[in-house]
Amino acid sequence: MPSTPKDAAAIILLKDPKDPKVFWVKRNPKLAFMGGYYAFPGGQVDPNDADAHVIGCEPGAESAMRTCAVRELFEEAGVLLARGAKQLSPDKSDFIREALDRGEGKFSDLLVEDGLELDGALLTPVGRWVTPPFSPRRFDTWFFLAWLPENQEATVKPGELELGEWIRPTEALARWKSGEVIMAPPTLHAIRTLAEHASEPQTLQTAFTSIPEANRGTVRRIEFGPGMFFFPVRTPTLPPATHTNCYVIGGAELIVIDPASIYEEEQRELDTFIDSLLSEGRKIREIYLTHHHQDHVGGSNHLRERRGVKVAAHRLTAERLGSSVIVDRYVEDGEVIDLAGDPGWHIRALHTPGHTRGHLCFYEEHTGIIFTGDLVVGLGTVVIDPPEGNMARYLESLRKLLALPKLNSLFPAHGPAIASARLKIEEYIQHRDMREQRILQAVQSGADTAARIVPFAYTDVSPALCGLAERSTAAHLEKLVEEGRIVQDGGGLFRAS
Repeated sequence: MPSTPKDAAAIILLKDPKDPKVFWVKRNPKLAFMGGYYAFPGGQVDPNDADAHVIGCEPGAESAMRTCAVRELFEEAGVLLARGAKQLSPDKSDFIREALDRGEGKFSDLLVEDGLELDGALLTPVGRWVTPPFSPRRFDTWFFLAWLPENQEATVKPGELELGEWIRPTEALARWKSGEVIMAPPTLHAIRTLAEHASEPQTLQTAFTSIPEANRGTVRRIEFGPGMFFFPVRTPTLPPATHTNCYVIGGAELIVIDPASIYEEEQRELDTFIDSLLSEGRKIREIYLTHHHQDHVGGSNHLRERRGVKVAAHRLTAERLGSSVIVDRYVEDGEVIDLAGDPGWHIRALHTPGHTRGHLCFYEEHTGIIFTGDLVVGLGTVVIDPPEGNMARYLESLRKLLALPKLNSLFPAHGPAIASARLKIEEYIQHRDMREQRILQAVQSGADTAARIVPFAYTDVSPALCGLAERSTAAHLEKLVEEGRIVQDGGGLFRAS
């Protein structure tokens, strides 16, 4: 079941009306949720936000959400949108901000103490966005537009945020197109809207709220990269994931990666989405499969038959699928897929075995974006299950990605896009190395089977996942035997070499 969205608010802060610039922040890459993403200052509502008086607003949700937006902007960027804020000295402003950081006092009380008042007229509502059901953390976020007050400046303290900067919307959009930054759909919509309408402030509110998604509509069409559409479909996958991400990439000519769902209603949703792209004069060139698991290929036959296009996969994937899923041709390591258009796509297929023998990733060389399948995921864990899974090959595949010349973001099959690609891959390798050391120590201490090793090596794992942990342990043991670091006797028991 999807989680219930929590109320949150964010402020799109502007300055320089004659040459508009917007203040955006980069979230710390090490954060578990949206680490490395560019966003606007904001956060979750606090119960005390309902206690503040807001001029022009009756007590209730709108008043509380405006208070939340102002408080979050002040905490994160030091900008205080309040009547009377001009009278505050920089030292006093810092004192209040630090008190909030330490959790000392309510925001509403601190305002009253200094004779400050919140005014609803300082914030223009520009939509509400609800995080899609596939996300493990969901928010119902109110967005407001505001202008930087005179004699104030935005400053970000290191911590949850890595940086904050003023940028022209057109420049922000160019950085996104190059693959340098990644944004969630509300942020991208805001940047695009500002790039087109910032010189006409009177049109901004209408432009911001002109699409259903900005009015609490369901977000299904997600463009994490230029011409790289992310369409999650419900599949019978391993928890905590509930969806698999199907990707549609290109301009006039499109490719589809992993039409994954076995469920007819989800196949119809994907059909409708693809129909909307084709109605713009586009066409599908081919369908690609990352590997043979059911939660990646479930809708392949349906889409192939409906669109009359070929399916491509690695030879080892095709062999595993047999006659259950039709594969029309094989993809070799290094094959290049060129798609014309703006900005153009140059995609290289990479054979990355480990999770499965025939696993493929797809590397867009202009932007440094990798469609990782199940090599790296944004939600849950990657299961390495012998004999199809192989831990040594898996780690080699991760290092193969690290060796690529340009590496920005990872677009996995499960969970959201990952902004800090190199950091995440290195984290994966370090985690597997840590687990392997624990397994080796367990063997050296006398544990001689995978089942006996798990309680020593996986003390941080829920008992419900011990079965998967045992399969991963078997993969590590296989690697250690291959490397000569342990031995396995004729009875199948392991011991230190």
